[in-house]
Amino acid sequence: MDTNAYGIEHLWSQADLVIRTVAILLLAMSVASWTIIVQRALHLFSLRGSTRATQEFWHAHSIAEGIQILARDGRSNPFRHLAEVGQAAADHHDTHEDDLHGKLPMAEWLTSCMRGSIDESAESLQRGLSILASVGSTAPFVGLFGTVWGIYHALVSIGVSGQASIDKVAGPVGESLIMTAFGLAVAIPAVLGYNALTRHNKQVLGKLNRFAHQLHAYFLTGAPLKRNDDSPRLRALKPAKGDK
Repeated sequence: MDTNAYGIEHLWSQADLVIRTVAILLLAMSVASWTIIVQRALHLFSLRGSTRATQEFWHAHSIAEGIQILARDGRSNPFRHLAEVGQAAADHHDTHEDDLHGKLPMAEWLTSCMRGSIDESAESLQRGLSILASVGSTAPFVGLFGTVWGIYHALVSIGVSGQASIDKVAGPVGESLIMTAFGLAVAIPAVLGYNALTRHNKQVLGKLNRFAHQLHAYFLTGAPLKRNDDSPRLRALKPAKGDK
């Protein structure tokens, strides 16, 4: 079976150490970026159930029951961790009033602890995104370096042989340009994956911040949200004095 004289297999067989190193590096970058994209996407998909569970959380009769609802799938998630941190912070503040942090107002102590939990969750969600950003920004230049190196050696070989016809130039130069295509093929999924994951991470963090606001109000007042019973709408619904 004849092989293509200008294909990838021919490029690999004729390539020197530099071109092969560039090709292996691009392959490693592609594998790393796709691994991160798949892992982060699966993690975000698993958080969809936890996000819905936060609605059921407020129908629980106790904070312990609510945490069990958040832990229903058996996996650790930022919403469950936030509720556990908030509960632990409130209990610790009540039982360690003689410590330095016991002198802090309860609201500030809760805010500090829950903010730390959100920051840890943000770091966890963003894990690996720096690699995607690096791959997306450097892969085209790595491929371009392979192309320039390949064209240089192709032109040197053509000059030594003294044959500069189009059929002698097109093959080696075309093979070298494949490295640029490899670089773009690695960079484009990394950039798209980085943008998509960043967008979904911001959505999760927005929901986490709203949940933290509700938890903060609960631990301070005993109710998820303070209801204004003196609002005009509620006054209109209340029965007048003397009505039965």
